[in-house]
Amino acid sequence: MNRNWIAISTLAVSLALPGGILAARGNAAPASAAPSFYQERPWDQPPDEFRDVQKQGFRDGIDAAHHDIDNHRHRDAEHHERFRHPPVSHDLVRDYRDGFRRGYDTAWNHFDEHHGW
Repeated sequence: MNRNWIAISTLAVSLALPGGILAARGNAAPASAAPSFYQERPWDQPPDEFRDVQKQGFRDGIDAAHHDIDNHRHRDAEHHERFRHPPVSHDLVRDYRDGFRRGYDTAWNHFDEHHGW
């Protein structure tokens, strides 16, 4: 009998508090909001290890691939003016082209995965 009295008293007190027991649970952060060790990066974000000129090439490569996809052109990164004549100094051409090709291929692969070409 004593346990029942304690249980009823505890329930009555918790319900009397503003919002009761359910409000406390409702304010808790959802489990999915908890930080995780691995977070997937957006597909169109250049790799963190890229230098600035490679990141520029990567973004330009994605833009070039979008242009080719939108205009139903064949897949050829080397066809683009910015690949052939990069807007960087001569000593950075190799890095820019590396980033461009990676961005271009990444965009095409993303398109292929989601549109089944």
